[in-house]
Amino acid sequence: MAPKKKPPLEKTITRNIIRYLNTLPACYARKIHGGRYTAGFPDIICVREGVCIWIEVKRPGNKPTTLQVMELEKWRECGCLTIVAYCVEDVRKLMQ
Repeated sequence: MAPKKKPPLEKTITRNIIRYLNTLPACYARKIHGGRYTAGFPDIICVREGVCIWIEVKRPGNKPTTLQVMELEKWRECGCLTIVAYCVEDVRKLMQ
């Protein structure tokens, strides 16, 4: 029996999402690097055609922390789009 394939690392998923977003017209995305002043911040900020999008990236099977969920909700209340993405396809669906 073949060994189970491990899900991709979060940094790989993040890199692939950013790469995809930056190919879209009128779209710019950047990774937010963690630190003591950014606890709970989503992993990616993106602006497309004037719309701000915050993306929390997780490996398949993982869930965002309570702090991350609260942070996404605050951005959503301000009119931003937010998503927890497990793969590029999740973000592609949001962009359509």
